[in-house]
Amino acid sequence: MQESEIFLTHKIRPTAVRQLVWRTVQNIGRAFSLADLEEMLLSVDRSSIFRTLTLFEEHKLLHSFEDGSGHRKYCICVDHDEQDNHHHCHHVHAFCTVCHRTFCLKSEHIPVVQLPDGFVLQNINYVVQGICAECGKKYKDNK
Repeated sequence: MQESEIFLTHKIRPTAVRQLVWRTVQNIGRAFSLADLEEMLLSVDRSSIFRTLTLFEEHKLLHSFEDGSGHRKYCICVDHDEQDNHHHCHHVHAFCTVCHRTFCLKSEHIPVVQLPDGFVLQNINYVVQGICAECGKKYKDNK
């Protein structure tokens, strides 16, 4: 789907900053933090980036989660059906303890958990921690 169609479908006015942030987010290819975007978008102030991320999350273009790094991470939502109805992004995330990057494992779904009667689920966060392939290769090469 084209950028203009995505914004139109999600009822987002396509300002220059929003378009720049969206293009950058699409090119990252993994989960990212506000600080990651700040480093990539030096011409855009922190508050504008934050407001844009919040808007994208409210309109279901992104989801956010805690990965244990102390920074909220964001990832593009791909869990939509043919009518563009959003489904919660219930997939596993993998956090590298060496480089502190987080990856979405979109094909790995969070296991179903039986909750107590009357318990209302508000959020699920499933993060696997370990060493990514790139960091693992560097470690092996230095031995």
